[in-house]
Amino acid sequence: MRPFRFPEDLLALQRAWLHTNAELAETPATTGTTGLRRRLITLSCRLHTHAYWSGPADGRPGGVALRRAARSTPATEREAAT
Repeated sequence: MRPFRFPEDLLALQRAWLHTNAELAETPATTGTTGLRRRLITLSCRLHTHAYWSGPADGRPGGVALRRAARSTPATEREAAT
């Protein structure tokens, strides 16, 4: 199976979403999670409306492949993106 190529800005958005979601999961609800929840909603909207999804769907990988690609990025690249 050949690896899919996603635009770097789309991968960066997905990495930020994954990071924010993990941070939200680890944060106690009593400490105020409103900021993290708002960031997650904003990132979700930006992911959903990214120009990549507006093209023809033929042969284009979907969200699962994007999440896998974002998770498989080496830690050094993730640190550089944040």
